[in-house]
Amino acid sequence: MDFELTSSTVSEDIARRVRTLIHSGELGPGDRLPPERELSERMGVGRVSLREAIRLLQAGGYVEVRRGATGGTFVTELNRPYDDWVRQMRSRVDELGDILDLRIGLEARAAALAAGRRTEAHLAALATSIAQLADADSRTSFRAADAAFHSTLARAARNKRLETAIGQARGEMFVPVDRLVYTELVETSRAGHTAVYEAVRDRNAGLAASAMEAHLEQTRLELHEVVFGSGVRT
Repeated sequence: MDFELTSSTVSEDIARRVRTLIHSGELGPGDRLPPERELSERMGVGRVSLREAIRLLQAGGYVEVRRGATGGTFVTELNRPYDDWVRQMRSRVDELGDILDLRIGLEARAAALAAGRRTEAHLAALATSIAQLADADSRTSFRAADAAFHSTLARAARNKRLETAIGQARGEMFVPVDRLVYTELVETSRAGHTAVYEAVRDRNAGLAASAMEAHLEQTRLELHEVVFGSGVRT
């Protein structure tokens, strides 16, 4: 889980980084954030700034703070943040298409690089994420498996700047699994991930890039149906 800071506005950047992890599926409903002391040390920020960031996340409906022996800061069911994201996409018709175009450019390139640079450990992690996706028994576990695949592939490209850019682009989206036909989504995602994995395994850079593009174009269609209905294209 990457909590590296990337801007100079500390509290807002902390909140943005956590939102990115939530949007991409690396954190999901019910997940507990690390304790305040641990999180502040990992981020290299003061606890006052961290507390302000948590307040920002609470105000946005992303987290809730529970008191008591089993308390802590937990990711909510995300109903309000998701609805806010959909409204934002509907008010900016080109934005969703722009995000997908960016992801295709970044992740297709990452897949091509991964085909030449991946290790056996990367392949094992990719295969594990595909198996977890196929076995997902909840929308939260699906999101986690999907995030694991894409983040592992980005690492396999072995380009830190590209990996960071992919994480940021994925964080611009809010994978709306709850609004998609779950069983169909699992199958299309598993097929897309498998095609990319096999090309990377076989060190076929061109096929890896085209398989990733096809996978993300399928994602585009699914998101359009959810956000706009079948009548709007970008």
